[in-house]
Amino acid sequence: MNLIRKILFPFAILYGFITSIRNFLFDKRILKSTSFDIPVIAVGNLSVGGTGKTPQIEYLIRLLSDKYKIATLSRGYKRKSEGFVLADLTSNAEILGDEPFQFYQKFPNIQVAVDANRTNGIKQLLSQKNRPEIILLDDAYQHRKVKAGFYILLTAFDDLYADDFMLPTGNLRESRSGADRANIVVVTKCPKNLSDEKQEEIRLKLKLNCSQQIYFTFIDYDDAVYNEEEKIAVNEIISETKLLLAGIAKPKPFYDYLKNENDECLTFPDHHHFSETDLNNIQNKAQNKKIITTEKDYVRLKDARGISKLYYLPIKISFISHKQNFDTTILEYVKGDS
Repeated sequence: MNLIRKILFPFAILYGFITSIRNFLFDKRILKSTSFDIPVIAVGNLSVGGTGKTPQIEYLIRLLSDKYKIATLSRGYKRKSEGFVLADLTSNAEILGDEPFQFYQKFPNIQVAVDANRTNGIKQLLSQKNRPEIILLDDAYQHRKVKAGFYILLTAFDDLYADDFMLPTGNLRESRSGADRANIVVVTKCPKNLSDEKQEEIRLKLKLNCSQQIYFTFIDYDDAVYNEEEKIAVNEIISETKLLLAGIAKPKPFYDYLKNENDECLTFPDHHHFSETDLNNIQNKAQNKKIITTEKDYVRLKDARGISKLYYLPIKISFISHKQNFDTTILEYVKGDS
């Protein structure tokens, strides 16, 4: 924790007090939460950024979309549109935001919508002729004006909410007690070989109640990189000199998976909008070499002027154990609430 964050500790106490009062008012139904007559699953975290919400949403889409009509609803962070937007053939990352546009491109059989007002967004989705049967709320754990039927809380293995502090001293959006609302807690970005003993240590640290389930997942990188024309195996490209580019919260594992000693890494802030200056800088550093980026950055860069030889590395989450239990819990909730 740096000195400035330590100095701001009194503000963290104040922020924690304000968010606790807000949660108390929602818990006591003094502030209104709206529930809906279809299954609504909210995925989110207590901290800001970097817990793996996008691959978790994609996992749920794959689990559910063969049997149900699915819609995702996101805020559309840093998009240049306003209000409710339902993705269509005219949509792009600037209109939807990078992650919703990624959902739209990867899963053409689902509806993808954005609206900062999640209550209005759900109402708009339910008014569509092709009404969804399940809505997945992306990054909506603190959006308490909607009462979801099921909550999945994510926390990163190397940045557990139990070890964190309130903003601005730490990265928590609300106090650790907010975890009590979760039906399931998923510890993300774990080592693949995480021991049973370490899992038990984390369970105890998070202090979950007896009704809550906990799962441990890791990021599973694809064995190839892609663009719209071709696929190249990672083991073929790993020794080639290339430019690695990432605009995500925690890019180190991405770099570690692909990097050799001659590669250059170019890092931008999470959800970065690439300016003309950025694009020129990327071209100058690439010098006609292949550019490998994240899937989220690819949807923003693939049509950018002058950017060539651009590829992305897909990721997904995999469960260390008890995957079937997780799937069954979700499917039973959906069936019971349908």
